[in-house]
Amino acid sequence: MAYDLYLAERIRIILKEKKIKSSEIAMMGGLAFMVDDKMCIGVIKDELMARIGPDAFEEALKKPGCEAMKFTGRPMKGFVTISPEHIDMQDDLEYWINLCLIYNPIAKSSKKKGKK
Repeated sequence: MAYDLYLAERIRIILKEKKIKSSEIAMMGGLAFMVDDKMCIGVIKDELMARIGPDAFEEALKKPGCEAMKFTGRPMKGFVTISPEHIDMQDDLEYWINLCLIYNPIAKSSKKKGKK
């Protein structure tokens, strides 16, 4: 399984209901939802990847099922993963998506290849 298609669809629906324009990019063996050309939310296997930023990071780690994202083997500050059983309820999934959307306007965009 590359990533949870049902979770991806749930995210699409929430973003659409919130009237958030997004695009999708396959990356890291999963799917990333880009908002304002910045990685915002993702699905890696059956987990939610949330870009919540450094200010919300420590508090988020206290939540059940939340861990620092360790894509390269070491924690990525500002990025967390949430286990499937902790996003099963719609309110829980929306909580994490809202955190991502709060951080997105101040998140730095990665530089596009070939541009300075």
